[in-house]
Amino acid sequence: MSGPIHPTAIVDAGAQIGEGTRIWHWTHVCAGARIGRDCSLGQNVFIGNRVVIGDNVRIQNNVSVYDDVTLEDDVFCGPSCVFTNVINPRAHIPRKNEYLPTVVRRGASLGANCTVVCGNTVGAYAFVGAGAVITRDVPAHALMVGAPARRRGWMCQCGVKLEQSVDSSVLACPCGSRYRVEGEQCLEISTHGD
Repeated sequence: MSGPIHPTAIVDAGAQIGEGTRIWHWTHVCAGARIGRDCSLGQNVFIGNRVVIGDNVRIQNNVSVYDDVTLEDDVFCGPSCVFTNVINPRAHIPRKNEYLPTVVRRGASLGANCTVVCGNTVGAYAFVGAGAVITRDVPAHALMVGAPARRRGWMCQCGVKLEQSVDSSVLACPCGSRYRVEGEQCLEISTHGD
């Protein structure tokens, strides 16, 4: 059994909703959607038929998650962030057979009003700034800002921007986690408590 579903929400028969998931005012979940445990779908959210959402995902108000979007565990979608599923839409030409899949990996955060153009993957624990436009794949732990978005640093799993330590090849976080950058990859060396 899922968590509270507001009376104004529409959850179509067949939608799979995990235990503890909360669905707020004026939200619509389509029949084919699969939503994990302990998620929160804010006010005026739309979840399409071919959407897969992991556990502990937070989707803030006014977000539409369209077909062929996958959000892995612990993803955060800020208010009014945008997903697309067709690269070249035209009102007079049906393109439902041309949807491009979008994947947001575990722990990534998508800022308010950002746009993720279809066909791209946002890496684990990446952080997409408010209003950014994602037009290409995003590496894990990348901090992305601007339109089109560019990498402006690296983020710790805990959500803090990483700073270069005394050893210039290592990035450190106040939480105790440490990372090494190799080309366009940020690799975890140790996590808080290791």
